Amino acid sequence: MHTKAVLSQSDVTRILAAARAEAQSHQWNVAIAVVDDGGHPLALERLDGCAPIGAYIATEKARTAALGRRETKFYEDMVNSGRNAFLSAPLLTSLEGGVPVLVDGQVVGAVGVSGVKSDQDAQVARAGAECLARIGTENAHE
Repeated sequence: MHTKAVLSQSDVTRILAAARAEAQSHQWNVAIAVVDDGGHPLALERLDGCAPIGAYIATEKARTAALGRRETKFYEDMVNSGRNAFLSAPLLTSLEGGVPVLVDGQVVGAVGVSGVKSDQDAQVARAGAECLARIGTENAHE
């Protein structure tokens, strides 16, 4: 039997705080979603001034990153390079801005961000997804 790390509520709070700080430092009004490794929502925050659709798109970006086990930019690049058939794949979105959260090389969840340019969304999502690595993996619990 295998054991795996899972995100605790305190981990999710840290992820949201790091992503929010990155967005606010640039005055970007975004929605931030955090999901577990199965793409199930753990938290959602829509900053003042972010359009309501941002919450939906952020959640879908996070789910896609968790289920696909990679940044959603991979899928956007695939479509933009001409692989249009990929649009029919059973993923939720092919837009940049979803980033998996890794602990000891394993995906334990993901962060999705929407509200600004896609590379800016990804920058905010990465700030959240990478904050646990900066703190240490002792924050991810079994």
